[in-house]
Amino acid sequence: MQRELNQKEAAHANAVREMFSGIAKRYDLLNHLLSLNIDKGWRRKVSGELRDVLDRKDAVVLDVACGTGDLSIELRRNSSARIIGTDFCRPMLTVAQSKPSGGTTPIPYVEGDALRLPFADNSFDAVTIAFGLRNLASVADGLAELFRIIKPGGRLAVLEFSAPVVPGFGKLFNFYFSHILPRIGGAVSGSRGAYEYLPDSVSKFPDQKRLVTMMDSTGFGAVKFRNLTGGIAALHIGTKP
Repeated sequence: MQRELNQKEAAHANAVREMFSGIAKRYDLLNHLLSLNIDKGWRRKVSGELRDVLDRKDAVVLDVACGTGDLSIELRRNSSARIIGTDFCRPMLTVAQSKPSGGTTPIPYVEGDALRLPFADNSFDAVTIAFGLRNLASVADGLAELFRIIKPGGRLAVLEFSAPVVPGFGKLFNFYFSHILPRIGGAVSGSRGAYEYLPDSVSKFPDQKRLVTMMDSTGFGAVKFRNLTGGIAALHIGTKP
């Protein structure tokens, strides 16, 4: 049974890696275009939630599933902490490494699977994951792995698409996600399948309250969330006791 699960996880990871490899060069353009640049503000919210950690010179912060590095770079902005990015898709990291990251030294980007991160237990003062948790073969296993590498007293920030809370907005959002976005994304990136995967993965991801429950069950304390842009996205914060 465990072997079958491992094979399923490996197949899922390979499919997701191949998909993101195919759109890496146009990923940023499409992110900003399709979100009307709202995604930049969402990342600033993450940075704001972790400001006390980012202001510490002795702090180390890991950005998991960092993709092309946008959140890693945002975390680095006006930060005293050391920022590290990790992702399992090498072409995405290649794009990240090509970007100016601020500071006197480049952000180190490490290739690694979010379900088997190449870091020791209790290594980081804060960990972030933006639009990456839903891509894992197991959300529960992903949370457990993130919990493992966070220091006691450290925090996890999860930025992810979620369930819109404004009346009527959900149907409009779902229509855009399911019908408009795949057409535009497919035309620009050349991979419509990648943008058909997006709404499918979002529909299967736990909503705001369910994710709170899962983080609680993993062991995080003081779990809270805030809706962004009417619940299109949500930012969850939890602390490792």
